[in-house]
Formats: sequence, structure tokens, C-alpha cells
Amino acid sequence: MSDINKKEFCEILERSPVIAAVFDTADLPLAIESPCEIIFLLCGNICELSGIIAGARKKGKKLFVHLDLLVGIGKDQFSVQYMKNIFDPDGVITTKGNMAKHAHDAGLFVIQRFFLLDSKSYESILKTVKSADVDADAIEILPGIIPSAIGKICRLSKIPVITGGMIREKSEALDSLMAGAIGVSTSCKDLW
Repeated sequence: MSDINKKEFCEILERSPVIAAVFDTADLPLAIESPCEIIFLLCGNICELSGIIAGARKKGKKLFVHLDLLVGIGKDQFSVQYMKNIFDPDGVITTKGNMAKHAHDAGLFVIQRFFLLDSKSYESILKTVKSADVDADAIEILPGIIPSAIGKICRLSKIPVITGGMIREKSEALDSLMAGAIGVSTSCKDLW
């Protein structure tokens, strides 16, 4: 069982700012053996979830399950409560505000993802983080390769910001961190 809090989350990312983002369960052993302390599970199904969580915990890793991408579980408050009661992951990830609220209400650590697609989405993200109108413990901005926009979001956000998406080079990860992100998620195994 894990009850990670914002302080612990930030401390982990201060020590180890790269997050292993796993899109294929075949890559899980590499992520679990990597120096990354946090793993984002962006694939899989509920039949294999208990074993995945147990394997990660055995190696001292924090595992965050992307609710929107997990196969075999609904997208409502009852599925979130089921996730907490049966699997109890270290945290969850979602792009959906209502799922973030349900997960937060269930007592899960929540990372809400925001996609930075254009100036309209950028303004929407700024408005959201400035008003603190988010039921999340941290947010993730994708793609993570736009340091000037990320910097402004980080300055306005009252909660920790991580970045991800399209980060393939060490310099891109460093740019995000220098812009103010506390961590960077990447599926690039060379960066794990």
C-alpha cells in the first residue's frame, strides 16, 4: 500500500527527475530496473495490473496508472473507487477533469494531463492553473518541448508541474527542468 503525498512526490522528482513512461508492457522490466523512481503506466489491462504494481513496489518504484489508457475498467467514479480499493496504485493519471475529481475524492494521488496544442489550449491551461481549478496533486503538460510556455505555466501553477511528450534528447529534458518543471516523463529508454 502506498499513500504518496505532494511533498514526497516532489522530493522523489528532486532526486530523480526522469519518469519512465511505459507504452508497452514488454518495456516494464527495463523501466523497473532503471534508475527512475517513478513509472507512468500508459498501457495494460486490469488482469495484469496487480502483478505490475507488485513488481514495481518490490523494486521500490512508484507506479502511476493512466486511467484513460487502462483497458478493462470504466471511466466513472465507481471504476476509480474500484481502482483504489482493489489495486491501490501509488497514483493515477488522467486527461479528464471529472476523472481527476473522482480519483481525488477516492484518496488517490492525481496527475492531470493537459495538451498544449495551440494558443487557445495554452490560454485555457493558464486560466486553469492560475485559478487552481484542478482536482489534481500535480499536472503534466504535453508536449514538454516548449520551454517558454512551460515556464509561464510553472510560474502560475500552485501545484507541481511535470512535462512529457516528444522528449527524446537529454537537452529537451533539461530545458523543461530549467523552465520550472519538477520532472519529465519520457518513453525514450536512453533517458531512463
